[in-house]
Amino acid sequence: MNKDLKEIAMQFAKATTLNNFVAYGDVAAAIETVQGNIYTGISIDTACSMGFCAEHSAVAEMLKHNEYQIKSFVAVDGSGNAVPPCGRCRELISQLAEENRNAIVEVTNGVFTTLDKLLPYDWKKNLK
Repeated sequence: MNKDLKEIAMQFAKATTLNNFVAYGDVAAAIETVQGNIYTGISIDTACSMGFCAEHSAVAEMLKHNEYQIKSFVAVDGSGNAVPPCGRCRELISQLAEENRNAIVEVTNGVFTTLDKLLPYDWKKNLK
């Protein structure tokens, strides 16, 4: 994993309340693609649960640049602590490319694993 990836994500993890209905930046994420590019994103939380995770935001940024293969990624909270991706983020990243299951993810400070280990049973294999 790119040693600076976590530091890059930490730059954007700044919890901000926009109004009574929207807060953002509580979590930030950074994705390193196999091409070596880095994309970032922030979480958005809304009163009606229509927000999204920082990883989704970073994936959208990556897709805008026609990239979809991920080498490594991390999400951090406002204190700079690594947080594991939720199930929705795990599935999204795994569905972009089969190779993304080999992506390295920091699931807690200093603990790294592959996305594959976080998704032990691949339901998509039954569709082939």
